Amino acid sequence: MSLLRIEDRGPIRVITLSNPARRNALSLAMIGELHAALRAAGGTRAIRAVILTGEGPAFCAGHDLKEIQAARVMPDKGRAFFVELMAACSAMMLEIRMMPQPVIAAIEGIATAAGCQLVASCDLAIAGADAKFATPGVNIGLFCSTPMVALSRNVTNKHAMEMLLTGEMIDAATAHRFALANRVAAAGEAFATALDLASLIAAKPAAVVTLGKEAFYRQKEMSLEAAYSYTSSVMVENMLMREAGEGIGAFVGKTPSPG
Repeated sequence: MSLLRIEDRGPIRVITLSNPARRNALSLAMIGELHAALRAAGGTRAIRAVILTGEGPAFCAGHDLKEIQAARVMPDKGRAFFVELMAACSAMMLEIRMMPQPVIAAIEGIATAAGCQLVASCDLAIAGADAKFATPGVNIGLFCSTPMVALSRNVTNKHAMEMLLTGEMIDAATAHRFALANRVAAAGEAFATALDLASLIAAKPAAVVTLGKEAFYRQKEMSLEAAYSYTSSVMVENMLMREAGEGIGAFVGKTPSPG
């Protein structure tokens, strides 16, 4: 039985985590299915944007702690399984970054630990007013080190450290203030708001959006000088694209000539 529901709404693919009985926990099986679904969406040219959401009262409660605890009975105390789990989860999160389409998280309920990491890994995030976020591992002796990677690349250092060191829940308004969420929708309306945003993005030239997403993340990891050099070369290649030629031509054609 699949742990996901996948549907296309025109050029928008909707991927729904569908294991509400386990709060959509990122078990190894869930990670594998989600990674495959993301890769498939990324390889489908007709898909212009992806929405990631969860079924039931939780967006995603993080790793499946029962699965983790069960692995401890192995002779190596679970080490091999933990290595496999962390590698699989990291690869899945990186898939979101590397795929050509923007990925929008639509969050209702809780997004905790690796679930919060999943939100932070998405390009955009819409939170329902009742959504809550946390990196609570410190409360159970398991610091949220991998969630920290995505979280610290979204929010300020002090906001990230506050979440990581206290493990306390933050509400949707605070997530928005911390820049973990782009917008706060009315409770129950996160998906509808995300769909509107995805539709707006899907109407833009796909090749330009893909180029822009890749360039955004690459330049973020560079020094200021290197970033300007890299993005200058990106701009040159973009200016030579058909989409830019047509778009600029149409705009100039509507604009009175100077003088």
